Amino acid sequence: MNQTIQPHSGSWVTFTYASFAASAFLVAVGVFFLPIDLWMKGYLTMGIVMLVQTCVTLTKTVRDNYESSKFVNRIEDAKAERLLMEVSKAA
Repeated sequence: MNQTIQPHSGSWVTFTYASFAASAFLVAVGVFFLPIDLWMKGYLTMGIVMLVQTCVTLTKTVRDNYESSKFVNRIEDAKAERLLMEVSKAA
């Protein structure tokens, strides 16, 4: 049960960075051109920055939980395989 981890292609990584940069730029331009006071623009900008930060944190947490469950499953699989090998040797 050898699982190889396949990394993302360079094109996909470039696409994700470009998409993030484009969306951040377009939101910043939208907030800049809103016909509202400067303090309101600052408040919207703080909210957007915090939203992006929490999305990154949430994504990392979900990924870490998934990875840790995979590791636990591999340990349990190895223990079960070792037990089966011991039982087959005894038989």
